[in-house]
Amino acid sequence: MERDVQFLEMVVKALVDNPNDVKINRTVDEMGVLISLDVNPADMGKIIGRQGNTAKAIRTLLRVVGMKNNARVNLKINEPEGGKVNTQVVKDFDQAMEDLKL
Repeated sequence: MERDVQFLEMVVKALVDNPNDVKINRTVDEMGVLISLDVNPADMGKIIGRQGNTAKAIRTLLRVVGMKNNARVNLKINEPEGGKVNTQVVKDFDQAMEDLKL
């Protein structure tokens, strides 16, 4: 296993609650190394962090690991299947008026 994948696996598994669900795929092309990361949907917030700071830090560290191995490394964090779930319920006008009645 490549050093960049080993490093990413160690960091991500230490952050998440479901380390068995971590999947890492590494591809190499003329642009460099692309590492795709899949985690349990419940762990996405831990990987991304507030305002994406955790993801930025992981990407920065991966680039450093890549520089030591003369490679350009990029990280793609795959969104879980189904995407973002919008839990906000929009009520129509009649329902809102009904709720206001005392």
